[in-house]
Amino acid sequence: MLSKAADILRHAKFLVCLLGAGASVPSGIPDFRSSTGLYSQNVAAEEILSASYFSLYPEKFYAFYKKSMLYPQARPNAIHYTLAKWEAKGRLRACLTQNIDGLELLAGLKTVLQLHGTVTRNHCLKCNGLYDLNYVIEKGTPVPLCTKCGGIIKPDVVLYEEPLDQKLLQLARNFTLKADVLLVIGTSLRVYPVAGLLNYFNPSLQKLIILNKDETPFDREADVVLHLPAEQILPEIDRLVEEQEI
Repeated sequence: MLSKAADILRHAKFLVCLLGAGASVPSGIPDFRSSTGLYSQNVAAEEILSASYFSLYPEKFYAFYKKSMLYPQARPNAIHYTLAKWEAKGRLRACLTQNIDGLELLAGLKTVLQLHGTVTRNHCLKCNGLYDLNYVIEKGTPVPLCTKCGGIIKPDVVLYEEPLDQKLLQLARNFTLKADVLLVIGTSLRVYPVAGLLNYFNPSLQKLIILNKDETPFDREADVVLHLPAEQILPEIDRLVEEQEI
């Protein structure tokens, strides 16, 4: 299967990658829905990470958010660096990510669609002033407030009950439709609307590779499915691609 994946990727003309929480686990950031994920440790996590909860209880929201959602010391792993290498070579055209940690950009990727937002950007709800992650961590006790108007600062992440940016989602659809190869890494493909991008997959025109430790609803449609640690096998696939190109 590794050789088949490498062969598909070697011939890719317009490769698009979709990343989920599993891609950040090797960097020390827990996922959400696995047996050891965030939701298994706190059954109220989805309620706390909702727009209504943030509005009603900002102090409780930030107490949980800072403890469970922020990992400022995390660094990119082999997945991110391999994708950045492929982008630099012109093989990868876009990285569509559900992750909010910003590790894709930190690894050097350029065309990254942060579909669920990012913890690295924050804005004042009153004047829309912008703040970085360090301000939220260091100055935001118990709730980060704007230095200009005193308004509450909100992370630029999509909370439950909030819609995704429709322009960004449409751009992701466009990339998905243009792709001749879709590479899915570290996502259950059960969270919509992002999982709905796979509904645009056309098996007669496109190839689909899924690297995820658990089964997904789209495994049967994929050309290659590997339930193995992506941080280990992606560099191996890259090695095989390079060998095939010699």
